[in-house]
Amino acid sequence: MTETERPAPSRALIRSLDPEQLALIEQHLLSLSDHDRYLRFGYPAIDEQISRYVAKLDFGRDELFGIFDAELQLVAVAHLAYLDAPGQQHMAEFGVSVSPELRGCGYGQQLFERCVVHARNHGVSRLIVHALSENAAMLKIARNAGASVVREGSESQAYLELPPADFGSQVGELLAEGLARTDYHLKSGVRQVRGVIDLMHEIREGVRDARDQTKP
Repeated sequence: MTETERPAPSRALIRSLDPEQLALIEQHLLSLSDHDRYLRFGYPAIDEQISRYVAKLDFGRDELFGIFDAELQLVAVAHLAYLDAPGQQHMAEFGVSVSPELRGCGYGQQLFERCVVHARNHGVSRLIVHALSENAAMLKIARNAGASVVREGSESQAYLELPPADFGSQVGELLAEGLARTDYHLKSGVRQVRGVIDLMHEIREGVRDARDQTKP
């Protein structure tokens, strides 16, 4: 897909992910190219390393957010990891990946904004982004949000100071999550109905074939 063919930026419905989506998270990450894996993890992660990363995801501590397409496949995933080292109790780290065919839709930016709101509502005062210095798209997202970026050779770190939560951030997140989950369940219902229709069609075709075979 060329730049002129890419979808126009649009607002996505972003929902928090649960352990039941682990397989979809792994599928999304494994679908990334070698270069995309390099930019996402900071090293050329092989399949086994990605599987270990997914297996160690701690939904009780961290938060993951995703964007689903019409077929309920994850096309973008953000990981908000809370830091717990001494002096870092109110800090969190952001990481994101977007399927190549949907680059340019603004999904990375929107996931970052979603994580900023969630982090604020959970007492985080500083959001950190570790990225390779060549990852211009990720650093642009951080800079656009007002983060200060420090480059150290091949790697860069962005620091974004977050304001405390307020009524708007709390209500806004509740509404966003509710809309995204409703959309997910509607898409799931459509898929189930489609599956029933396809099954009925297969049964009808099977009955017809059996009838034709029994004709003298």
